[in-house]
Amino acid sequence: MALIVQKYGGSSIPTTERIGRVAERVVRAHDEGHDMVVVVSAMGDATDELLALARSVNSAPCPRELDTLLSVGERVSSALTALAIHALGTSACSCSGRQAGVITTPVHGGARIVDVRPRLVREALDRGMIPVVTGFQGVCGEDDDEVTTLGRGGSDTTAVALAAALKADVCEICTDVDGVLTADPTLVPEARPIGHLTHEAMRELAAGGARVLALSGAEYAERYAVALRVRSSYDENPGTVVSDEPERPPPYGSPARVVGLAHDPSPAAPAARRTCRRGIGHDALIGEDDVGTVSLVGTGLRSYAGILLRLRETLDRMDLPFEPVSASDTRVSVLCRASLLPDAVRALHKAFVER
Repeated sequence: MALIVQKYGGSSIPTTERIGRVAERVVRAHDEGHDMVVVVSAMGDATDELLALARSVNSAPCPRELDTLLSVGERVSSALTALAIHALGTSACSCSGRQAGVITTPVHGGARIVDVRPRLVREALDRGMIPVVTGFQGVCGEDDDEVTTLGRGGSDTTAVALAAALKADVCEICTDVDGVLTADPTLVPEARPIGHLTHEAMRELAAGGARVLALSGAEYAERYAVALRVRSSYDENPGTVVSDEPERPPPYGSPARVVGLAHDPSPAAPAARRTCRRGIGHDALIGEDDVGTVSLVGTGLRSYAGILLRLRETLDRMDLPFEPVSASDTRVSVLCRASLLPDAVRALHKAFVER
């Protein structure tokens, strides 16, 4: 049997009823003989609510105190999940970031994990218990006594880092979609689940704006070769496996393959805006903050001119002005107005994935 680390985000545990469903799922796997470790985020919108509370008393809250406050959300989730598991007749114990041995850099609000020393987690597993660990947080300082948070998506990174430290067989990122899809399904109803991705492709999708796995988690998984499975927390569909197994060869006659699209509707990075200001065409974009990126992710992209030509033809045909931002063999990104991103994503998905 396997050692499995499962992570449940806020959208998977918005209510105590959903926490009970997650507990049932975890206990079922435990009863099948698997060693289970659970990592949880704060319930639903709890982090945003705590942040609003902080700003209601101080418009510019001290980062240290803000971390102390925000860490409460995950503590609530972990304790409730452990209680729900107990109610099903199985032993569990909640663990804070400190108790789980998550050591970070001393940066409040955006720390990075530098080490994981999961002694207490191992001891709980040896006693047949299910450890329920708080995601999103760790500790730093000479005595590991300063609470830090990891920023948005930090629970993904916690789960992956813990899986690496425990040498788990798999780290399952349980979310509200059926795995990693070829595009954002809210924009592209035709988007379909991807059965397998390499760590590199997963990292590139995350870097391009795909929200299903935090970039820091994808990078950590790639660095430590942690096998991932991104799957729904609402059903038993297999989801997407992320591993070092190479992608299947591209179709005969095509040296390139697109596996999916990612988009980022947030204002582009200053470097991307500087590219526009240099005036490589599409002057309407110069100086605009209302811009975002759309990216093709796959293999052999830059080395195959046909990919770039088809991309340009597709967007030109839809009268969607764009500006090239970057190109590599695994990701090609272009800049366009944020308001036009949905149209660009749909057009490129139809041209590269649905055909």
